[in-house]
Amino acid sequence: MAKSTPATLALQKAKLAFQLHTYVYDPDADRVGMAAAEALSVPPARMLKTLIAQVDGKPVCAVIRSDRELSLKKLAQTFGGKHAQMQAPAEAERLTGYHVGGISPLGQRRRLPTVLDADALNHPTVYLNGGQRGLQIEIDPALLRSALAAEVRDVLADG
Repeated sequence: MAKSTPATLALQKAKLAFQLHTYVYDPDADRVGMAAAEALSVPPARMLKTLIAQVDGKPVCAVIRSDRELSLKKLAQTFGGKHAQMQAPAEAERLTGYHVGGISPLGQRRRLPTVLDADALNHPTVYLNGGQRGLQIEIDPALLRSALAAEVRDVLADG
């Protein structure tokens, strides 16, 4: 497995500290983030997933904990829009340059406006996709926020 991806190169270029972790990716997993958390023995609240959506027709990126769902209403409000919906997988791949199951918020082909769920800042480190299936980046959430120039908001669905 290559450990140099656009995501890792973006962190290296920014001189931000991070660690890489690999695991055996299960293409049949119902929830990729939860499978990664289990494989790496990481609490699901610290394993983040990257979701590509659109707000009023414009693509955006949301980074939230793997064991929760995104509130499309809160996402739309975060970006000053009225309507949000998830991006089709093929379009998410085209926009980011990554394959589904390996989409990272870092080093995307086209930098998308990004929101990092506020809960991520409650942990000393968080894990997120490193830009390829089976590769996770562990990083301080404050450094992640900086690297993404992300809004920090509560965008989790209630429940």
